[in-house]
Amino acid sequence: MKYWLTGLIISLGLFLFSQEKVTSDSYFDLNYFGGNIALHNNDILHLITGHPEGVIFSWNKKTFGDDAWEQRYNYPDYGVSFIYQDLKNYVLGNNYGLYAHYNFYFFKRHLMLRLGQGIAYNTNPYDKIDNHKNVAFGSHLLSSTYVMLNYKKQRLFNRIGFQTGLSLVHYSNANVKAPNTSVNTIALNIGLNYDLDSDDRDFIDDLEKEKYTERIKYNLAFRSGINQSDVIGSGQFPFYILSTYADKRLSHISAIQFGVDVFFSNFLKELIYYQSVSFPELDVTGDEDYKRVGLFAGHELFINRMSIETQFGYYVYYPFDFEGRTYIRIGLKRYFGNKFFGAMTLKSHGAKAEAVEFGVGVRL
Repeated sequence: MKYWLTGLIISLGLFLFSQEKVTSDSYFDLNYFGGNIALHNNDILHLITGHPEGVIFSWNKKTFGDDAWEQRYNYPDYGVSFIYQDLKNYVLGNNYGLYAHYNFYFFKRHLMLRLGQGIAYNTNPYDKIDNHKNVAFGSHLLSSTYVMLNYKKQRLFNRIGFQTGLSLVHYSNANVKAPNTSVNTIALNIGLNYDLDSDDRDFIDDLEKEKYTERIKYNLAFRSGINQSDVIGSGQFPFYILSTYADKRLSHISAIQFGVDVFFSNFLKELIYYQSVSFPELDVTGDEDYKRVGLFAGHELFINRMSIETQFGYYVYYPFDFEGRTYIRIGLKRYFGNKFFGAMTLKSHGAKAEAVEFGVGVRL
């Protein structure tokens, strides 16, 4: 396996480089994985012809409690990952992904949960002439998420450790360009980790367990991006979302939200026109409003200056039927100071993605 050999060469080079460092509080791990593509949509049944496999190569930075958030989350790691995956079908091609991730630990640090988010490149996306069967990926660039749940043991032999468990890798372009049925791989992984330091520092445990809360804060956010309906060739259009919401901080790590979204989704203009002239049985006149208004409730989980945001919404103004009246938003936020933030979120209707949203906002 050429990619396994490549990983070993990279690891060897990093090993030699590490000998010159006095301390780094970091380590590398290299994992091989193999498994199956989950059949979440019958449209991809013809694309499941083998057992995908690949490698996950990661650099991880340890934490020891120097900051309070590190102690609250049981001293997680953070780092970057590279994934190569052979999807075992020439129609699907191969994927190369780059991710940022966190490792969270449980059961005396023997159980590791890794959450990674990044961007991937597909070598053979849909083309109406050359590759019309690839309904999974409509573009070269994909949004990708991966999760690992591993038993992990470090320093089994000198600086070398072992890990194994389950991995889930998801690829989708979130309807930036049709088609986009996406692919989910469920796999077993096994690998080695190599510590760049001869010894670990001691964990700091001086966190005061005081109760923390804040008054209600008010937020304004603007999100945008491009997307397309499921009609192949219908064109990509910009969308704009204005949001206002209140949040209440319940603790150092948790807050609840309630607010309003106003959606200006230009792809719906084209879809409304297309259905009005092509499908008279749908009773679409062509005069329906493309705008929507939703009410949502949400939760925010704070990890240092990053946070994970999840929201559940319901359209109260819904003049054109598209994928149902409920929607979900999940994504990452990054705070700059105490007021301003940037965000990257995925909006979907159940398992059906509508858009990747890039946003900025202020918390007053």
